[in-house]
Amino acid sequence: MIVGIGTDLCDVRRIAATLERRGERFAEKVLGPNEIEVWRRRTRLNATRGLRYLATRFAAKEAFSKAIGLGMRLPMWWNRCEVVNAPGGRPQIRLHGELADWFDQRRLQAHVTLTDEGDMAAAFVIVEQTSPP
Repeated sequence: MIVGIGTDLCDVRRIAATLERRGERFAEKVLGPNEIEVWRRRTRLNATRGLRYLATRFAAKEAFSKAIGLGMRLPMWWNRCEVVNAPGGRPQIRLHGELADWFDQRRLQAHVTLTDEGDMAAAFVIVEQTSPP
């Protein structure tokens, strides 16, 4: 049963401006431990790819927070939610700490899709309950 749907559209230029002002601290606030390594690697190879990666993850976390109905308040926090790739490349949500516990107690499962084109990045998240709590 679907319990929440969230979407977010993010202007990549806005992420670039924030990154310019705040530096790597901004990425460290938004990205989880696995994501930060991927972001650093992509940024070293191609700054634009790194920026788009950060923007899509930002959009995904916004969409996820909407889908679970919490917004950005505890137990939801940026780096407690990661978007990682499954072995075949499909993006999936990985949660940490209190957020993972909160999510598991409710027997929830999240599905995410990401895209970026030009100056825009978008994410769509569906959260479903796998069985009654």
